[in-house]
Amino acid sequence: MLPTTSTYLLKNAGVPVSLSETQSIALHPNRASVRHTGEGVCLVDVEIAAGAIAQIIPAGTKPVSSCGDIPVVDLQGGLVWPCFVDMHTHLDKGHIWERSPNPDGTFASAISAVQADAQKNWNADDVYRRIEFGLKCSYAHGTKAIRTHIDSAGEQGTVSLEVFEALQAEWGDRLILQAVSLVSLDYFLTPAGEKLADRIAQIGGILGGVAYINPDLDKQLDRVFALAKERNLNLDFHTDENDDPDSVTLQQVAKTAIRHQISGQIICGHCCSLAVQPPDLVTETLALVKAANIGIVSLPMCNLYLQDRQSQATPRWRGVTLLHELKAAGIRVAVASDNCRDPFYGFGDHDVLEVFNMAVRIAHLDRPWGDWPCAVTKTPADLMGLPNLGQIAVGLPADLILFKARNFSELLSRAQSDRTVVRQGREIDTTLPDYRELDDL
Repeated sequence: MLPTTSTYLLKNAGVPVSLSETQSIALHPNRASVRHTGEGVCLVDVEIAAGAIAQIIPAGTKPVSSCGDIPVVDLQGGLVWPCFVDMHTHLDKGHIWERSPNPDGTFASAISAVQADAQKNWNADDVYRRIEFGLKCSYAHGTKAIRTHIDSAGEQGTVSLEVFEALQAEWGDRLILQAVSLVSLDYFLTPAGEKLADRIAQIGGILGGVAYINPDLDKQLDRVFALAKERNLNLDFHTDENDDPDSVTLQQVAKTAIRHQISGQIICGHCCSLAVQPPDLVTETLALVKAANIGIVSLPMCNLYLQDRQSQATPRWRGVTLLHELKAAGIRVAVASDNCRDPFYGFGDHDVLEVFNMAVRIAHLDRPWGDWPCAVTKTPADLMGLPNLGQIAVGLPADLILFKARNFSELLSRAQSDRTVVRQGREIDTTLPDYRELDDL
């Protein structure tokens, strides 16, 4: 338990170097050396005052505090992370698995199951309660900001976006929520598509959709970019969520972005087919993505679950995009949770630590660890336009996650259900909602 006082010291905190202001620590006036415990973790003392981070100093250095003696909590090397940022979710689909499971685990069956469930069940109360359940889980696990794609076509889009707007206001003191429209891109060639763009602008959202290879793709992309430019909206696309080497919608988005010279941030998610394309095409695509300043978000758990699925056959690839190659090309890369307990992914608990844990295993984000912890913290925060999130620095709110684990091996070998989540310097209740809350839906 943390002190209830407004000022206290977290002693011997293990902070991943990539998530902390290590330069300021090294330049501390006492010039004490920062101890590194290996694997990119440094040992520091962190002073919390009035809900913010007041000091970060080398472990064992006497704090320069105006408050005199203050309570001290010895973390004994336990890791301290900033709160998570989950930049690609589908909260409106979540937690329908029990009533609408995926019969064969394929992508096509997932689409059919969700469409049938939406037509039958997705009234305002149903969508509200399932989204809020997801928010409760995310908050308890230590997430600070979430971007969710919302199925936005027709009357269902009207209902779901109204529910999102209500929850965005109700949870505004706990979570930063962003909404992205989710439709097929041909929708934007219709009057309804233009109205949707207006609605997204009204709620301060992000314009987005699913890009499919088709003869009108260039026309569709030009229209989406024009609508975004007129309304000063950022863009977020689903691209190449398949194992077809001829699927090049990521490249088409990049070419369109270069052509339109849009000033807003562009995100492309999934990008799975990039991993099964020939090297020359990959090189060409990465150069275009870099030139267009597109950020990439990979969804390792959902893509592992859906991609290369065939009846009675073992999958031959992992479904994820080329994370290492993208990053080496200077392209910002994040990972996120995607779907949760719905026909696209039958598991999950809105826990970004699980996302990171699985991403490390699936995509080999270790040896060396480097700044891969930024993929669920600082990088998605920057891509979402939230520069003060996802890092540990003096002057920022004390929104932290404290783990008993002292290194990455310990962190990723257990579920860390005993983590302590701190918001504005105060320990929060991390009790997860009971699934029985959804039994009557």
